[in-house]
Amino acid sequence: MSEQTTTRTPSTGEPALLLRGVDVSYSTQLTRVPVLSGVDLAVSRGEFVVLAGPSGSGKSTLLRVLALVARPTSGSVQVFGRDVTRAGNPELRRLRSRQVTLVYQNPGDNLFDYLSVAENLRARAQLAGRDDPGPALLERMGLGGTGTWPTQALSGGQQQRLALACAVGAGTDVVLADEPTSQLDQRSAELVVETLTQLHELGVTLVVASHDPRLLGLGPRVVRIRDGRLHPGVEKEGTA
Repeated sequence: MSEQTTTRTPSTGEPALLLRGVDVSYSTQLTRVPVLSGVDLAVSRGEFVVLAGPSGSGKSTLLRVLALVARPTSGSVQVFGRDVTRAGNPELRRLRSRQVTLVYQNPGDNLFDYLSVAENLRARAQLAGRDDPGPALLERMGLGGTGTWPTQALSGGQQQRLALACAVGAGTDVVLADEPTSQLDQRSAELVVETLTQLHELGVTLVVASHDPRLLGLGPRVVRIRDGRLHPGVEKEGTA
């Protein structure tokens, strides 16, 4: 892999991601529905954090706020020490193309289905203003020989690995993944877990929402969320 591919944002002592007092709520015709309430969360550079909680607990919404896809109703969001709470859409798009990548639960939602495997990789790098990482990255991510394939020819696990490869090729500093193994068979899920481990070893900051015991055991820090709140004692340190 080229030096360009592995270069991460220089460390300044600031967290990669920082939320302070974040609330998210949605209005209905009759009332306002809270989704996140008073969330404070700091994710250090190079850290691997797993978000755990029951369905409807707010995991996906929290991930979307961290990924700069959803805006908080109140509170603040910082990326590498910069407050982006009120940043305009062009600036948020730039950050999403170059520093923060969200990998969706459905593998096909992460890719351009009209492009080949190699073209997806090239397009993602170009959006970030970087050179095409070429077939070496596909080889390293376990996708060697698939460059000319249409993305539909890949298995679900291969599609998720390609999405993660695209993030690496773009030089992304932070990867956020929403239940990345939930729609995969056991072997495909294991390959995605291996790929996430590779990204962590490369120094990528990872935040993964998951029920998967393999990921819950893999991440050295598990943050549990319930009813839109992080509770005392939920940030559990340890090794699997």
